[in-house]
Amino acid sequence: MPSFIYEQEEKIKKIIVGCGYEITNCSLLPSARPDLGQYQFNGVMQLAKKYQKKPQIIAAEIIEKMLDSSDYSEVTVAGPGFINITFSDKVLTDYMNHVHQDINNNIAINKNKKIIIDYGGPNVAKTLHVGHLRSANIGEALKRLARELKCEVISDVHLGDWGRPMGLIILELKKRYPNWVYFVENYQGEYPKECPIKNEDLEKLYPIASSKAKEDEEYLEEAREITTKLQQKEKGYYELWQQIVKISTNSIKEIYAKLNVSFDLWNGESDADKYVPAVIQHLKDQGLVYESQGALIMDVSNPDDNSPMPPLLLVKSNGAISYETTDLATLWERMHDFNPDEIWYVVDKRQALHFEQVFRAAYKSGIVPSNVLLNFIGFGTMNGKDGKPFKTRDGGIMTLSALIEMVKQETIKHLNTNIVDDEREEISNIIAVSALKYADLLPNRTTDYIFDEEKFCDLNGKTGVYLLYSTIRIKSLLNKAKEQGLPIGPIRIIANEYDRNIVLKLLQTPVILNNAYNELSLNEIAEYLYQLTNTYNSFYTANRILTEENKEIQQSWLGLSEVVFKTNELLLKILGINIPKKM
Repeated sequence: MPSFIYEQEEKIKKIIVGCGYEITNCSLLPSARPDLGQYQFNGVMQLAKKYQKKPQIIAAEIIEKMLDSSDYSEVTVAGPGFINITFSDKVLTDYMNHVHQDINNNIAINKNKKIIIDYGGPNVAKTLHVGHLRSANIGEALKRLARELKCEVISDVHLGDWGRPMGLIILELKKRYPNWVYFVENYQGEYPKECPIKNEDLEKLYPIASSKAKEDEEYLEEAREITTKLQQKEKGYYELWQQIVKISTNSIKEIYAKLNVSFDLWNGESDADKYVPAVIQHLKDQGLVYESQGALIMDVSNPDDNSPMPPLLLVKSNGAISYETTDLATLWERMHDFNPDEIWYVVDKRQALHFEQVFRAAYKSGIVPSNVLLNFIGFGTMNGKDGKPFKTRDGGIMTLSALIEMVKQETIKHLNTNIVDDEREEISNIIAVSALKYADLLPNRTTDYIFDEEKFCDLNGKTGVYLLYSTIRIKSLLNKAKEQGLPIGPIRIIANEYDRNIVLKLLQTPVILNNAYNELSLNEIAEYLYQLTNTYNSFYTANRILTEENKEIQQSWLGLSEVVFKTNELLLKILGINIPKKM
């Protein structure tokens, strides 16, 4: 049995075709006038235009056939041809029981794609900061959403581990520890199995090395030379680099785990390095590259470009490989290893030009076939109250760990005082992450938003904290019902408008998930979660569920409550939000 609205759209489409009208899609929308109906179909005007008939006549024909079905208690026409539909309580309760049996029955969407999602993108030996938050949250939620819709998804963190920052870090280590065996020329002995430096020390080195490179041209040139030698896998540098990557990656995994973010692949730019020679040769064989001032270049402009499109730099004049080439080699690797239908890149929208160049080069050269979708999923920034990218009070870049801790301290204020100390740490962590993630996913993906920890943690606002509190309350209700031996379902009756509003809201779940997938944005799910929770809270306040004397009504109310709880649980899971036992 497909999800309710999509099933109804197919039924009404068949009715319309049976009336002699061709129609590709029949879209039902929640009614803008609930007093006239629950849903509406607005396609009659297009049919009237196509068939040169009055829309009211076409609508009347369709309505006559619809009323032959017991699915509808009322079908009317309004205005120039809007068909207003009210479903029968029986068809609604039948469907709710179907969903109550298995919450997945209210998804029933199979996209059947193989998708690689590239998100996270942290740089090795650099501190994860607030700028990494959105890529991690959005990418993780899109991965979970696509999997719920039956896609095969491979997530890749795509570490930045092969460019100039690595050269700068290795150079600074060489300046400080020139006697390390990694820097001994023609060293023939064994290298240490572990790097003699900790991750927190590595994270302090890059800002220092980067500042030196900006002020000292000789220092910068030396870093470039080391980068080139590293990419050529010169033994000492390469051995040290491997240890740096290992130490840094372990730290990165720990921080992402706090955000409920995980990856199938922990590949970096370096993993595609072995494909670089084949990629460059492939481009040369097709006559797509040329030299310019000692560098290797590829033209990616199109005749219909509205603005100049810079050429793509493949190999720098000093022989170093560019990020663009590494990304092309990564695409080569992904096509070879996985043969995906789509590859999604969840990246700051300010990187749009870079990916436009890479995508054009990939398609133009045939590295990626035209039937494979390369999708740049850009996002806006998280800003401070001054409207600028969020920073610490002293103007520095805030680390991701410090950001989580800041929100955690705010959430602790809202915890129940009865929660014992050994539980407070775990629960406050869960709530802090929920507050951060919900606030991050609620705005449209492409827009910037203001960070406000007090607003994000408001128990009565549109927040992750509110959603968790309400969801835990539903679970508590269901637990009390079980303790009292009360049957939870079946859903036999819709007793009042509060019940009906919940049912109608639940019908939207698969549509919301489908729209979120198509738009590649999570804000619709986040907004729907809030609306569904609000609708349930109105129902909860209006009805005394555990003391209701009519057992048929009580069972139905408890069954509806369980469907709402499982729906919230599913949607929160998609957003990467865990539910604590209490709060």
